[in-house]
Formats: sequence, structure tokens, C-alpha cells
Amino acid sequence: YVCSTWGNNHFKTFDGDIYQFPGMCEYNFVSDCRDTYKEFSVHIQRALNSNNHPEIQYILLKIKDFTVYLRPKVAVVDGQIVKTPYYSSGVLIETSDIYTKVYAKLGLILIWNQEDALMVELDSKFNNLTCGLCGDYNGVQIYNEFIDGFASYNSITYGNLQKISKPNEECEDPDETQALPSCNEHRDECERLLTSSAFADCRLRLNLEMYIQACMQDKCACNGNEDSFCLCSTISEYSRQCSHAGGRPGEWRTQNFC
Repeated sequence: YVCSTWGNNHFKTFDGDIYQFPGMCEYNFVSDCRDTYKEFSVHIQRALNSNNHPEIQYILLKIKDFTVYLRPKVAVVDGQIVKTPYYSSGVLIETSDIYTKVYAKLGLILIWNQEDALMVELDSKFNNLTCGLCGDYNGVQIYNEFIDGFASYNSITYGNLQKISKPNEECEDPDETQALPSCNEHRDECERLLTSSAFADCRLRLNLEMYIQACMQDKCACNGNEDSFCLCSTISEYSRQCSHAGGRPGEWRTQNFC
């Protein structure tokens, strides 16, 4: 089971909810949330890059007593920069020009494209034990993330609850009353892109509608600025998730697209 975040602040929980959360603080992406002994935690912090697009600045991963701090092309373990591939106490870290990957023996795989997209795969032994932006991994959509008891949260309230409070850091929470635009005018184009023949093998493996909605939000947010981040980040994610689900996406990038 996979939780991911990509592009224009999109998140997909282990249970399959896709939502948008534009926070720029440090957040709990996914942690083992048992009260007694936490086996791992993954924190992330986003910032706007020079093109004004949100990218993940760093990832902080704790596995038992082992701390890994990741920045693009750099891995720091317990305060020391390490050469990769690096292996110690059941954790393997690999980096390439495009990806940073961490494999932890306790049942966690983390894959980061060193820019906007992060994917964490967790062993099912953590079912119903996690918290953070990835949700509780109980196999039920909405419940306990966006509906808890009788309270219902919107995605921004939910995201703000996952903030890691740090002393001496002022970090503004995004406004919880901000509604997302409907973006329906972009539906046809997004549907066309995501149902192209390159993705024929993906249709039955993924929930297409969720990616169409994310693509529509991207088009809205970009206000006609058609750079590759706006157009390609959700399509790249769809392609990655399809491969991850055992599908074989075809070559969808062309000379003049993405």
C-alpha cells in the first residue's frame, strides 16, 4: 500500500483519498502512531522554488533510533553526510540523478524524485497504526481522516493538524475557509491526457477519476501558465502509480509535451 504526494500539493492517503493541502511548514507525512514505541516517522517540508512551484525541500526519516535527513542528492545520517549506496542497521539508502530511495527492513520503502513527488510504501503490519498526512491506513476512505466521530474536517483543517511544532519557528497555517474552485472547464483536456493509449494498461488498476480531478485542479492553479510542472506532474504521478500497481504505461512524453 502506497501513500504519495506530488505536484501542486496533492496527497493520496494509504486508504485512497486524494486531497490538496498547500501548507509550507514541516508536517508529519506518515508515522507509526502507537503510544508506546514508535518504529518510524517521516516528516516533510515544502517550499516554493524559483518558478513559484511547491517542491519538497527536505525529508526527515527516523527509524527506531536512526535519523536520516534527505535533501536533493544529499543524504545525512545521524548528522554525517554519507556516500550512497549506504547501508546500516537495516536501512539502505540509494541515490541517482533522478531518485532517492530508502529501503528499511521494518517494512518501509521511500521513493523521492528529489523535487515534488514522494511515495512511501508500508508493510500491512502497520494497518490502522499510522497517522499524518497519509492517514490511518485502516482501509476505509474518509473515516478517521476527514470524519472523526461526529466531527468532519476539510482537507486544510486535516493538514494543519499534522504540523510539527518547532520552537522559534513561525509558520503560517493555510486558511481553512478557502474553497477549491471547481475547474470543470478543464475536464475534457485532463480526461483526454489520462485516457491516451499510452495508459491503456492503467485504466483498471487505478481510480482514474481521482487523477482527472487532480489534473483539473492543476490547470486551474496554473492560470493559463502552461509550464511543464502544471501540465505534467499529475500525469507523471499517474504513470508512476500505474507502474507501481504492476501496469505498463507506454511512452506518453513527446518532443513537445512534458
